[in-house]
Amino acid sequence: MNAPDRYERFVVPEGTKKVSFEKDTKIMNAASFTIEREDHTIGNILRMQLHRDPNVLFAGYKLPHPLQYKIIVRIHTASQSSPTQAYNQAINDLDSELENLKQAFEDEKNRFEERKQPY
Repeated sequence: MNAPDRYERFVVPEGTKKVSFEKDTKIMNAASFTIEREDHTIGNILRMQLHRDPNVLFAGYKLPHPLQYKIIVRIHTASQSSPTQAYNQAINDLDSELENLKQAFEDEKNRFEERKQPY
């Protein structure tokens, strides 16, 4: 079979950056971020988080090819912000949201286990 090994979908090769940045030369405050070893799951979540930022004029992503395990996120911001600032803010906000979700899940799990204990 010609398909790559499964681990290639997740393991970033040595010497390859997880995230690379390329500034757009034609549009002010626009840039592309290439994120290695990610797919639609992260692309869509990141795109939606970027759309919550009022300084982001455009945010989208694409998966160049099904056998290339990377996504390209494109961000265009208003003059008050830069694409790098918007990207970093979106990542930090998602990290906080996921941490809150994890904590709420663990709290509910603990409450469930306490109710389940025989007296």
